[in-house]
This record gives sequence, structure tokens and C-alpha cells, in this order.
Amino acid sequence: MWLVAVVGFAVKKSLGRIIRSVQAFGRELSGKTTPLAPRVPAIGVALGGGFARGIAHIGVLKVLEEEGIPVRCVAGTSVGALIGAVYCSGLSAAELEKVAHSCRFTTFARWTVSRYGFASNDRMVTFLRRTLKVTNFERLRIPLGVTATDFNSGEGVVFHSGSIIDPVRASCAYPGMFLPVEIRGRYLIDGMLSHPVPTQPLLEMGADRILAVHLKGSWSKEGAPRHLFDVIGQSFAIAQDQMSHLWRSAADVLVEPDVAGFAYDDFKRAGDLIRAGEVAMRQALPEVRSWFEAPAQTPVAAKAKPRPAVARPAPMPAD
Repeated sequence: MWLVAVVGFAVKKSLGRIIRSVQAFGRELSGKTTPLAPRVPAIGVALGGGFARGIAHIGVLKVLEEEGIPVRCVAGTSVGALIGAVYCSGLSAAELEKVAHSCRFTTFARWTVSRYGFASNDRMVTFLRRTLKVTNFERLRIPLGVTATDFNSGEGVVFHSGSIIDPVRASCAYPGMFLPVEIRGRYLIDGMLSHPVPTQPLLEMGADRILAVHLKGSWSKEGAPRHLFDVIGQSFAIAQDQMSHLWRSAADVLVEPDVAGFAYDDFKRAGDLIRAGEVAMRQALPEVRSWFEAPAQTPVAAKAKPRPAVARPAPMPAD
């Protein structure tokens, strides 16, 4: 009886295989094949600088959340680093929106007397410790790259590990306004000098598709500059426009919220800035959604435009 049962099981198993093979052959003949599931690309979001205008980044992130578009990694410069750090630590876009409405210049900075700048952003330490859900890169909900610029060498620096707080301060250290930030013997200033919109660091972080958020707008209005900050700010705005091809070539979609009518310190208009980010992101949604139409067996990166060759500086740990 035992031998009969074993033989019967073997025969049944073989028949099952034959039936499945015949069914698969029939589907091929009829042309009815199971469609391949869409592949979810690794989407990276690059958040550029722009001081208070950077509040528009929150509107972009808000739309991505509402539409269920997954963000695999984020890289931020200046205010983009600040917002990126808070978001990647675990705050939702709605929570970020509440934080933005309570922020003013004095939330992050205080005037000081120094030959290196007119203000210190050391108050950012208190703000970040109070706002961040985690304070180390390794514990972030979403991987983050924070850019800064070495004052002496001009080299772009990208932080991926260690404490988040000082790298964000360094990324926001606008030359002439804020004092440089020293990290491990290097004096670091605003990441906008090396990565105005940090698309290239996202390539190093493994992004298949890159959504770049550029806060385009002149620093000063028409006419003569009002003060030193207008001179410095407008000079940087001109320089960034001249070098924009470096980061645009790595972007798949460019989102440019209309922030031209906002002053660099317009924190009180947080609601309007967030809406500007929402409007710009919704305009870009059709192209972003098209990234999900590639079948699973077709790498999304292969469908993207050729990527530029990028330098690969070693990431600098914060501690």
C-alpha cells in the first residue's frame, strides 16, 4: 500500500506539471500574456536654496505625499537642507507646514559682531533639536544628503553620516551674512556655491529619477541695491544662473515654484509660499507619473536620458 501511494503521488505531480505547461503554451498561442507589473523607480528629490522662499519646498513635498509618490532619497542645499532634514527625520508635510508658520529670521539667527559675518545661525541648533525626530543621518526615515562648500578649497562637501545639526548649519551659512561653520578642521559655507540644486549628489545616492526643485528669483527688486545684503544676494543669484547647466543636466523633472514676488526673508508669507510649491508640483505630476509606466523588467534608469559624468568626492562624516 505504501508503494502504491508513493507511485500515485509521483504520477499526480507529473500530470500537474504537464497540465501547467500545456496551459502556458496555450496562452502563448492566443497572445494572452500576463502583463508585467510597473516598476517603482527610486525617486530622488533635490531641494535648492533660497532662504525664506524655501518654504515652497513644503508644498512640493505635500503634493508628493497626497499623490502617494514615494521618495527614496533627498538631497538639500541651504534651506533645502533644513527642510529636507526635518522631513526625512519623520515629520509629515502637514507637520512641516505648521512649523513653517511659526518661523521667523530670529528663529535661526542672531545678529553678532564679527569680521566673518553679520549674523550667526547658532540658534538653528536649538530649533533642530526641538524639531527633528532623530538627529543622526543613520536613523533618518529617508536617506538624506546635506551639501556645503569648503571655504578654502571651494570643494563641494556632501554629508551622509553622523550628526545632522552642524552640517545643516554649514549648508545654510550664507557668505557675508552668516559666520562659517567649522567641522573637523574645515571651514564650511553655504552649499549653494557648489550645489545650487543638489541633483548630482542624488546620483551618488542611487536615485533612478531626479526631481529638482529650483527657487528661481532675483534677490533684489529693480533699481539700486538697498544695502550690502542686496549686493551679495544678487551677485549669488547671477552666478547661480550662469552655472545652472551643471545641475539641470542631472534632473529628469524641474519644478520651479513662482517665488519671484517674495523677499528673501518673507517668513510671514509661509502660506503663500507653500501654495506656490503645490501649484508647481501639480503641473509636473503627469511627467512624474509617467515614471511608473515602465515594466518591471525594464530598468527605469535605462529609459532616462544619459547622465552627466560627475566627480565623486568622498562623503564627509559630521563627527
